[in-house]
Amino acid sequence: MNGFILRTIIGMLGLYLASILVDGVTIIGLGTFILAAIFLGIVNAVVRPIAIVLTLPITLVTVGLFIFVLNAAMFGLVAAMFDNFQVEGFWAALFGSLIVSLTTTVASWYIGPSGRFEVFVIRRD
Repeated sequence: MNGFILRTIIGMLGLYLASILVDGVTIIGLGTFILAAIFLGIVNAVVRPIAIVLTLPITLVTVGLFIFVLNAAMFGLVAAMFDNFQVEGFWAALFGSLIVSLTTTVASWYIGPSGRFEVFVIRRD
């Protein structure tokens, strides 16, 4: 449970950074940040894998670049669920999804599966 809460907070941080750095992304209210982070995690866990499988031929032809379009679509899908979460166009969704992805990826490097802060040191003798 602690891991879920910590990852939700990290998702909220990514959404906050996206709303500050990308002109077309607007999120109003703490409740919207919390629910959007939770729904973004659910959409990325359930809908995104199905979309990746369905669009595999396009992804192969574009050498994987279509994944960015799918990420923007998932970001826009979550924005469409909330009145206080506005995304103005494809490019705003693309850049917003990139910022959220980078934030969660960097944070996940330091968070273990149990939700605790972990740093692994490998010693070679």
